[in-house]
Amino acid sequence: MFSEQGESHGNKWRGLVKCDANDVALTPISFLERSAKVFRDRTSIVYGSVSYTWEHTYVRCLKLASALTQLGISHQDVVATLMPNVPAMNELHFAVPMAGAVLCTLNTRLDSNMISVILRHSEAKILFVDQELLNVAEGALNLLEKPPTLVLFREQDDSSSLNGNSGIYDYESLVQDGRTEAIRRPKSEWDPISINYTSGTTSRPKGVVYSHRGAYLNSLATTFLHGMGPMPVYLWTVPMFHCNGWCLTWGLAALGGTNVCLRRVCPKDIYESIDQHKVTHMSGAPTVLNMIVNSPSCDRKTLPHKVDIMTGGSPPPQNILFKMEELGFRVSHLYGLTETYGPGTYCIWRPEWDSLPKEEQVKLKARQGMHHFCLEDIDVKDPNTMKSVPEDGKTFGEIMFRGNTVMSGYFKDESATQEAFRGGWFRSGDLAVKHADGYLEVKDRLKDVIISGGENISSVELETVLYSHPAILEAAVVARPDNHWGQTPCAFVKLKEGYEIDAESIIKFCRDKLPHYMAPRTVVFEDLPRTSTGKVQKFVLRDKAKVMGSLS
Repeated sequence: MFSEQGESHGNKWRGLVKCDANDVALTPISFLERSAKVFRDRTSIVYGSVSYTWEHTYVRCLKLASALTQLGISHQDVVATLMPNVPAMNELHFAVPMAGAVLCTLNTRLDSNMISVILRHSEAKILFVDQELLNVAEGALNLLEKPPTLVLFREQDDSSSLNGNSGIYDYESLVQDGRTEAIRRPKSEWDPISINYTSGTTSRPKGVVYSHRGAYLNSLATTFLHGMGPMPVYLWTVPMFHCNGWCLTWGLAALGGTNVCLRRVCPKDIYESIDQHKVTHMSGAPTVLNMIVNSPSCDRKTLPHKVDIMTGGSPPPQNILFKMEELGFRVSHLYGLTETYGPGTYCIWRPEWDSLPKEEQVKLKARQGMHHFCLEDIDVKDPNTMKSVPEDGKTFGEIMFRGNTVMSGYFKDESATQEAFRGGWFRSGDLAVKHADGYLEVKDRLKDVIISGGENISSVELETVLYSHPAILEAAVVARPDNHWGQTPCAFVKLKEGYEIDAESIIKFCRDKLPHYMAPRTVVFEDLPRTSTGKVQKFVLRDKAKVMGSLS
């Protein structure tokens, strides 16, 4: 209704309507539909000897969506996947929502018990599984009273029969037998498109629900953050199951890009793929960068051009960023969470920084920067008063998000959803400071801050120093109980091959670079437990530190 003042001017606005001609629900499905027309002859997927065009991919997804319908999938049913970065995983990101269903991509490193927990909670009707993970999947299904229908993806050169596995469908047969019929578009752009279970640094996974609208917007934002133009060539080194590949599973279709799929990620295959397919962009957690930097020279090739690589998941050590640049990669640093569809902020590079010394440039790149244009706002706030922290680069606060690319909520967990959105912002649980230019810098997870004698110690800051040691390949810091100080830093480190060093030398190295109270009092040498997305499972290390007992 117009107000009285509005009514006097209201006639000129009459006749405006919201209708099918000017109002269409935002959905990533439209990216594929457009690419099938605009980029129909361009290569969409490359995987070994397998290669498809965008027109071919569209037809395959139509047929797969039809096959899902024939298998009984209806509106908002959940379809799960347990797959590495193979073409089927990319196709399912379109085919499942085209069937009106909701995609649930499972972490490929989970065991049968955890997979069964998630399948039960998500109420998945169908599970698509890769041939290499069939035993794990069957172990999960044996734990369920009503297991989902199983569909097996096999390599094209696999001629084995499924006759001995009654009830298991073959992926390629479903595609070939499907029909190219009309797709089921979302009834609302707020309809769920996927559920992503958090299984990273916490021991209790939660189902994060994405909408068609949020996925559409973050797909566009992520391609922009990555500096992608039309028809990029993207190497899949970040798992497609993680935040739906940071939404680039859909975003590449918007640009008519080429998806170069890798079943396994190793430096040799990365370099060979870049050389063979002229890769322009790739992504990965700092552990992928660490893998590249420390790869043997025999696995490397001279890059044909600068390759843009986005990294996120945890703050990358500065020396790793520096070495990546030396190898010919252009590194962009992102920050986000599963609850923000993956990337939510990035370090916007300013031209005037090009003249700074390399060491200063690396420090700037290590910051998490500002929010992208599809987010309404991001801030660092005192979690109790909800007041913004000063831009002094020192005062800790919690990172909070608002906007269209924040999750719809946690699946079947209203209390957790309400707590996450308390105060009208999404509370990340990450601590950061704001610098004078407004850029934020992550300092730690709220639960990872070590409080020693009343002083807050950032585990991230100590880890950065540890990574600068020439003998250390990987490092993670957690709190160990201490009878006198309450807590002291406990460092878990993995040494580079061929290096030997004792704990006291590492402690002295840290004390030479930091206040003594920030240096570790305990050093443990072992491999770090990681998720398949490269994040250190600190809850595992915290449990180990507790078992060690208190220092006297």
